[in-house]
Amino acid sequence: MFIGELSRRTGVSPRGLRYYEEQGLLRPQRRASGYREFADSDVATVRRIRVMLAAGLNTDLIREMLPCMADEGTILAPTCEEMAQDLRRERERLSRSIDELQAAHAMLDSIIHAGESVAVRADCDG
Repeated sequence: MFIGELSRRTGVSPRGLRYYEEQGLLRPQRRASGYREFADSDVATVRRIRVMLAAGLNTDLIREMLPCMADEGTILAPTCEEMAQDLRRERERLSRSIDELQAAHAMLDSIIHAGESVAVRADCDG
């Protein structure tokens, strides 16, 4: 199938599919005319890529993990322990990032609240 058909079947734009190819996530065949030709199995591959991107994984990690991921119904599952460990490390990294963002959020709340108090006092002094 050509890129337009893969786009239609996956909901990923042709530009996105070309990006996946540039990142080494998809490897379509090339016709003599230069057109990309994708296999039916690439529909499932694109689905796996989208799931892993939605999970916060970067394309370098996805490229490494893609061969070791299996579809288990509506979810993906690692097929080798090394990949499962990589996923655990990535989850820990995301947890640290979440903690840092929550701390920044709380600090902004404090600053905003302090600013509101100063503004109220300034209005009363006038």
